[in-house]
Amino acid sequence: MDSEKSPFESLKNYEALLNEIQDGVGETDLAGNLTFINDAGCRIWGYSREEIIGSNYQAYTDTQSAQFLKRAYNQIFRTGIPGRFTHAIVRKDGASRMVEDSVSLIVKGGKTVGFRIVQRDVTEREETQRKLSSHRRLLEAIYRSVKDAIITVDLNLKVIGANSSAETLCGMDLDGIVGRSFSDCLAQCNGTCADVLRQTLDQKMTIAEYRVECGHLKRNQQLASVNSSPLLDNDGNFTGAVLVIRDITLLNDLERELRQRHTFQNLIGHSEKMQNVYRLLEDLANLETTVLVTGESGTGKELVARALHYSGKRAFRPFVSVNCSALAESLLESELFGHVRGAFTGAVKDKQGRFEAAEGGTILLDEVGDISPLIQLKLLRVLQEKTFERVGESTPRRADVRVIASTNRDLKEKVKKGEFREDLYYRLMVVEVALPPLRERREDIPILVDHFLSVFNAQFKKDIEGISRDVLQRFMHYAWPGNIRELEHAIEHAFILCRGRVITMEHLPEAIRLSESREESGFSINADKRPFRRDQQEILDALARAGGNKARAARLLGVNRRTIYRRISQKDTNR
Repeated sequence: MDSEKSPFESLKNYEALLNEIQDGVGETDLAGNLTFINDAGCRIWGYSREEIIGSNYQAYTDTQSAQFLKRAYNQIFRTGIPGRFTHAIVRKDGASRMVEDSVSLIVKGGKTVGFRIVQRDVTEREETQRKLSSHRRLLEAIYRSVKDAIITVDLNLKVIGANSSAETLCGMDLDGIVGRSFSDCLAQCNGTCADVLRQTLDQKMTIAEYRVECGHLKRNQQLASVNSSPLLDNDGNFTGAVLVIRDITLLNDLERELRQRHTFQNLIGHSEKMQNVYRLLEDLANLETTVLVTGESGTGKELVARALHYSGKRAFRPFVSVNCSALAESLLESELFGHVRGAFTGAVKDKQGRFEAAEGGTILLDEVGDISPLIQLKLLRVLQEKTFERVGESTPRRADVRVIASTNRDLKEKVKKGEFREDLYYRLMVVEVALPPLRERREDIPILVDHFLSVFNAQFKKDIEGISRDVLQRFMHYAWPGNIRELEHAIEHAFILCRGRVITMEHLPEAIRLSESREESGFSINADKRPFRRDQQEILDALARAGGNKARAARLLGVNRRTIYRRISQKDTNR
């Protein structure tokens, strides 16, 4: 058995242990004179042990740090409570460093005789924190000054933070907002942007430049552009989403005044009649009003319904379409409202109806003029009371659904004949969107052709550049009984037959190819017979659509390329 070690050996072992520690360890008397220091402490200060032992702390600190240390050490002496603080020191080489001291009292025989210090060089840490703090203050200043509302949420849609503009634009009360559900913070608007955030959280996708009408109680007709992006941590993990909301009310008003739009959602056309349709759809998009879309077959009534849905606040909810003319009365009732098991022969299980499927969204009742009197009655109840019953069930169900109906029939005439309920007619006819037939908007034919060329080039993997002048001549004077749908099918037919770069007459369907060309006032495509000023504007429009390609612009207009050059040359000469 080893003999007990002498106190001297124990002290040497203790010092050896302390010298292995990376942090500086030292002891001072009550006056602040250093009585012990380990190797790490010597490295921090830049002195040898012989040089530094016995020196007073004031000799190695600046005046401000010395005063701070005096107060800090006196506080520990009076209270007996250990303390931790950061201060500056001056090394032997004159370099200034930041150190963190953990200080406690040395008590012997019940009497305080000095201080024990564990010291760590934190210069790099403090510099990093200083830079981070400066960067954070800069970001916070930018965050506060940005006029766009910026809101961040976690994966559960609870608010992480929001800037002051969120209070201005969204009416959010910023006090106590952190940790609350985002939807609960939207007391003054319709909350459409919450659906945008949910889409980002569910799909982990960015949604850019989505326009919403806020429905703000205090900011009438405010229109906003909403951007929602995934929020990632330093390791790239998905942790939430950031929402940026910009007020574009004024910008939108200017656009409506200054810009003639060629498209709206999936509708195409720049004629005056289509401009009127676009303006009406914008006004209707965020309203709950029932809309009746009328027009001949093939004019795009379902496209109008989709445009209303996807440009409004229900855009991220279901859009459900029902062709009312395709089903018998019993089947249509079940299709619309659903049924319970055993309601009729063949009803082996409960079935959800289209109204339930469209909950929170929009339902399109296509060809509503063909429904039976029984279905008319049940539909009237849905529109009046917002409730319906499944077939075979007596329990009413709520229907939070926007109803859009469409028809190619004259409902007013059907009301006169007793074939359609008058009360239902007026319920559906709150606002009518009347789509013009293609023959009444012939100036839209060139851009519709250009659109279908792009669609079918992608579909058929071809590179057809356009249509010949003769084809455009025929298109401009053909009656188009099937409207846009017939035009689409005609171009698809031509794509199947065309093996060159230009669609010619031989590629058209027989009905169009053999039809008589009828001259109609205002639609002659002979450029030499039209007013020069009108030619100039049409050529500029065609060049814009063709991306500056004069050959393509000529094909769009159905004129020779030399005509384009000649008109441009004349325009420059007349300046």
